[in-house]
Amino acid sequence: MTYIDQLKRDIQLNKTPKRIISLVPSQTELLVDLGLESSIVGVTKFCVHPKHLRMSKAVVGGTKKINIEKIKALRPDIILCNKEENTKEIIESLEEIAPIHVSDVYNLDDCFELIKMYGAIFNIERTTSTLVANIQLEREAFQITLQNTDKLKVAYFIWKKPWMIAASENFIDAMITEAGFVNVFKDDKRYPEVDISNPKLKEADLILLSSEPFPFKEEHVLELKAQFPEKTIKIVDGELFSWYGSRVLKSYSYFKTFHN
Repeated sequence: MTYIDQLKRDIQLNKTPKRIISLVPSQTELLVDLGLESSIVGVTKFCVHPKHLRMSKAVVGGTKKINIEKIKALRPDIILCNKEENTKEIIESLEEIAPIHVSDVYNLDDCFELIKMYGAIFNIERTTSTLVANIQLEREAFQITLQNTDKLKVAYFIWKKPWMIAASENFIDAMITEAGFVNVFKDDKRYPEVDISNPKLKEADLILLSSEPFPFKEEHVLELKAQFPEKTIKIVDGELFSWYGSRVLKSYSYFKTFHN
């Protein structure tokens, strides 16, 4: 059978894959939530959900650096990657070991497409259709609560030293919009470095500090509060803004807490 991934690459599979290596934390969690935990043979050290997984599965490295011999020894039927999380060199180095599926997720439609792709590849289409439908129900219910509410402007920090924010053309920006906010850095692309004196920060009603990839703490809130005493500055759960897949099911109830 021939399948395609989100980079429009052809993937040849002779049978439903039973030995899966996932090099992307959010995709690993998605596999487990789709009932495929027993088929997972390898994960990264960053695959933290569910917590027990790294104890029961082989850890083959990180998302940017892998142990290729360990991956070979696991004899995978398929390796799941992501364009942003994994390097082109990693993907190319793995192509002789097993078929590679590469995701490329910028918004909810891409997220739904990926879930449905896994449904076809792993022969679990009923399960994936149910997950997509449940996310859509959560989304629609949340959108109803947003009616007649003003959209707050936000700046979303992902890193310090240097300060970096989530601008446009990434999944975080899509989830900022999903949460009922307007990204003040919408006209910029990807994850630019910014200076704290950047005038766009003055436009923001809310400054959000993500819990990942940089682990922002209360001390950083106080540091920014000294610069912007009149603004609301909060640490937010980065996974609920940046992890596509089954975690999105939990995002909307979290977003609701910002509008109470």
